[in-house]
Formats: sequence, structure tokens, C-alpha cells
Amino acid sequence: MGTLYYGDSRFAIPVEDRTLSHLKVVMINKLRRGESFSFSWAKSSAEGHGRSTIWIAPSLPLHFDFEGSKAPVLNRRWLEELSLVASSGSGLVILDEPDDGNV
Repeated sequence: MGTLYYGDSRFAIPVEDRTLSHLKVVMINKLRRGESFSFSWAKSSAEGHGRSTIWIAPSLPLHFDFEGSKAPVLNRRWLEELSLVASSGSGLVILDEPDDGNV
């Protein structure tokens, strides 16, 4: 289980390493283009359930912390779907990983 740290307060958002690897690519690409966006996720039962949303902007620090030492092979289709939703009015949300089409 990895962690996304947001802002100077080091607000910690637990995210599974594989998912976090994909979110990192999408978030960094948007921020590189100077784009701000919202990011929403469902809280775990340990956090009391519910959901949260934060505003991601180029001026706010992000830190991606991975538990595992090896980067996974990225699923291009998942990156495309996450990028599309990140650019929508609802903002970035964690979608289920689709089949990448490789056999």
C-alpha cells in the first residue's frame, strides 16, 4: 500500500501501489501542462467510510510514496481512461483497471 501526500501538511491518502503508479502519471502530466483539477476517492473502513475530494494545483506539493521497490508495467488503456475523467467536470476519480487488451 502506497501513500499520496498532499500539501505542506503532509495529508496522507492511502492508495494501492499499482493504482498510485497510474495516478502519478496522470497527475504529473496534468500539472506539467499547468492544469488544476479535483481528485476524489472513497475512504476505507479504517477511515470511517465516505468519500473525500481535494483540489490539485501546480502550486501545491505532492509526494508519491510507494511501498514496493519495483515500478509496475503501466496499463495504457487505464491511463487514457483516468486522463479523460481527470479532464471532465467530475475530476479525477479512481476507476477500476480495465483489461489492457494484451494476452
